[in-house]
Amino acid sequence: MIMSRRMVLTTGASGLLLTACAGGIEGNGIGSNDAGQIDARVDASQDYLVQEFPGTQDLVTKASGILYMPLLTEAGFIIGGAFGRGALRINGATVDYYSATRATVGLQIGAQQFAHALFFMTEGALADFRRGSGWAASADMRYATPDEGASMGKQTTEFDPVIALVYGQQGMIAGATLSGTKYTRIIP
Repeated sequence: MIMSRRMVLTTGASGLLLTACAGGIEGNGIGSNDAGQIDARVDASQDYLVQEFPGTQDLVTKASGILYMPLLTEAGFIIGGAFGRGALRINGATVDYYSATRATVGLQIGAQQFAHALFFMTEGALADFRRGSGWAASADMRYATPDEGASMGKQTTEFDPVIALVYGQQGMIAGATLSGTKYTRIIP
């Protein structure tokens, strides 16, 4: 099969972007399996979220469990991907560690880093997440901004089993969604 010049350039640029992204991850310890580093990053992420968006404290209090992903790095040029590591906390204590991965294909260019938290608002949603060998973000999840944390009252949290907050975006790429992100339990 003969590849066009455009395909070679696109593939090469995608590879360079993802390699640079991965180098940044490993260089900063984000790709590390060290539980201490993951917990320290989760602590900082949780503190940032509650300090910058005080309304989210109500979600923290009501949630059955929270998966904090303190830093996902995403890059793409036609072909893209994202990766990060975090921890699941129940009653403020880390119970499991997870990695998040995502692959994308389509009209995209750029790189960004962001944090997110998944608030499991029911015991059933938390149990489904923990029971699975890998869990993909899906339609039963409500996406919100941290600013909305203050407006998520009793009715909202009773009907939304999982609430996802994306925050702390840096860089430039179109969008920061979690759809298609797969979460896998890891052992640090």
